[in-house]
Amino acid sequence: MAIHVVTAGENMWKISTRYGVSIQTIVELNGLPSASSIVPGLALYLPDSLPPLRYYQIKAGDHIWQLAQQFGFDPSVILAANPGIDPNLLVIGQIINVPSPVRVSLETLGFLLPSSRSANLATINSLANQLTYLAIVAYAFTKEGYAYNVSEDAALVARSKQMKIIPLLMVRNLAGTDFSAELAGSVLENPIYRRNLVASLVNLSRQRGFGGVSIDFEFIPPARRNDFNLFLADLKGSLGGLILQVNVHAKTADIPTNRIVGAYDYALIGSVADIVAVMTMDYGYPGGPPDPIAPIPWLEQVIQYSVTQIPSRKLQIAVALYGYDKVVGTNATKALSVLAAQNKAISLPENIEFDITAMAPWFRYWQGSQEHVVWFEDIRSFIEKYRLIDMYQLAGTTFWQISLPAPQNWAYLNKNTNVVKRMV
Repeated sequence: MAIHVVTAGENMWKISTRYGVSIQTIVELNGLPSASSIVPGLALYLPDSLPPLRYYQIKAGDHIWQLAQQFGFDPSVILAANPGIDPNLLVIGQIINVPSPVRVSLETLGFLLPSSRSANLATINSLANQLTYLAIVAYAFTKEGYAYNVSEDAALVARSKQMKIIPLLMVRNLAGTDFSAELAGSVLENPIYRRNLVASLVNLSRQRGFGGVSIDFEFIPPARRNDFNLFLADLKGSLGGLILQVNVHAKTADIPTNRIVGAYDYALIGSVADIVAVMTMDYGYPGGPPDPIAPIPWLEQVIQYSVTQIPSRKLQIAVALYGYDKVVGTNATKALSVLAAQNKAISLPENIEFDITAMAPWFRYWQGSQEHVVWFEDIRSFIEKYRLIDMYQLAGTTFWQISLPAPQNWAYLNKNTNVVKRMV
């Protein structure tokens, strides 16, 4: 597919004529509110007949002819996709575009919070071909370590299995609606409570038909790092053939005393878990200054560190399907889906800017005397993340969370990737 960035004075008829794509297709593919709704800076994703584009980083000994054979395309096509490249002077570390019928294979995991049963089932139905795993965010645990269900999810588990998606029981250290460092710390440090948590998670997984467990413990006290390791090792041993997927905060170095990332021993977690997802989002966090959700230079630094600790084929990175609307000065934050962010810019209307360092879209607007800045994701920033997954040969990605509409993301996955399906 092609990407067209709207410029001042353009209209949908002009864009439709240029690309030979109907206006209705453009509207549907990009989730636009109407056929007349565009603003300068809006990135539109448009159908074309070109093959998927792969991304490759040159290694010692590579040459164009060998890469053409590897990716199943004629050398001339690769050269045409990289204007100015000298096939006799490839540079180690150089990144090239490779058109290829061989799609990148990804294991994808979508998080879903049970809400409206009919809406949740419709979401699962619509994304069935684009998900390997579904982590159902419906479990917490008591101060004695007993896991329990906070939302009814039996219908979601059943539908996932019907659609050949592996359902995972996702458990979080919540006290009320907030992550609790105290709850995580008190359970992890107590061997009896740890055993209670392991046993109850395994029992719930088997009784309710899950294919495994997804762990999302946040703000674990750094002093409980080894206890968390022991918990994960015991849990994996007890799960047997069921999957253990662990979500960890992003970092670029090991800082064992840090209150947010210190408890995550990447190397040990990578050796125990079947899948490790690094939460590469919220660089621009709620309550913090207006910043990109996941700027590409930071994300790549996180990946470069992570692959030194975690086997790349176990490693997922997170893709956010949301943006943040922040009030400049107070940093008051409102979350909204990527589609809602895009369409807010259109409805205001405000031009959409694109930060070429962060590789992310944003816009500014005023509400009375308050200045707002909105950072979100669009097809351009999504592609940059998939490019890194391909280059570093990672297992795939997670999506927080799939009830948030993101039509450009799913259209890209559908055309350019092979989503792996597994049996448990």
